[in-house]
Amino acid sequence: MKRREFITLLGGAAAAWPLAGRAQQPAMPVIGYLRSSSLDEAQYMVAGFRRGLKEAGYIEGENVAIEFRSAQGRLDRLPALVADLIRHPVAVIIGNSIAAQAAKAATTTVPIVFVYGGDPIQDRLVASINRPGGNVTGVTFLGSTMSGKRVELLHELVPQAGVIGALIDPNSLMTASELNDVEAAVRALGRDIVVGNAASEREIDAAFAMFVQRRVGAVFVGAGPFFFNQRKRIVALAARHALPTTYQLREFVALGGLMSYGASITDAYRQAGIYAGRIVKGTRPADLPVLQPTKFDLIINLTTAKALGLAVPDKLLALADEVIE
Repeated sequence: MKRREFITLLGGAAAAWPLAGRAQQPAMPVIGYLRSSSLDEAQYMVAGFRRGLKEAGYIEGENVAIEFRSAQGRLDRLPALVADLIRHPVAVIIGNSIAAQAAKAATTTVPIVFVYGGDPIQDRLVASINRPGGNVTGVTFLGSTMSGKRVELLHELVPQAGVIGALIDPNSLMTASELNDVEAAVRALGRDIVVGNAASEREIDAAFAMFVQRRVGAVFVGAGPFFFNQRKRIVALAARHALPTTYQLREFVALGGLMSYGASITDAYRQAGIYAGRIVKGTRPADLPVLQPTKFDLIINLTTAKALGLAVPDKLLALADEVIE
């Protein structure tokens, strides 16, 4: 072989080596992010999730990919969306309450990390908080378990309310336990309760109309992704009808809602991101205890209180973690 031909062949082989090396590298791991309701209203949750992933050593587009799916409120679509993620395939599925339930029903092998405000044992997502078992673990911000406390705080702010309305999503996993706690808290205060079930925009409007008709003096808004996605509508209706209203999450109060009491949902998704990163690295969900919040924040919107003609007691102001003016 001539020297020039040998050098040409050697150069071609050298150029091919990096391609061969790249072909042998493992594919980038994929995380499935599934939500029962719209993703449009949950972008800051996604941002919190990405922060957690980064803390675990993963950056989307660099060493991990994220496949987003949303049922857009059509819960019957969830099984097909889960199946699509499993076929992809994904290393782990992140889901809110109903999405995680759909994923659990579909697979016993693909790891699942839930993020929601209920009791994961009662809702049969895990067998134990410390030892979840199986392929499911996650983060709960215990929104529904704080229902009684939220009623008490609302009463302190609006003690004259003889009838308290409860806006409840019948499709939420937390509905039964949440409503039981609210009814018990209202009865303990010697007040009456009017329940409005709402799973659509029209039903939310109808529930508030009923509250006005039944002379409700204050409103408790239940937990769940549907109400969260409808937070602008709900806050606007409460303002239009001059109804003092309590919410689970700060995001409602930032939009003009009166008060909220609960843990940070953004931080819950950050923690879920950390768990997703650990699972991608090889940790089993069964070895990751369900994370629970250690801090609950009371947020009060003073501007809204003044618009409603409410004087916030000094005791509540002293307890508040944040006052919006």
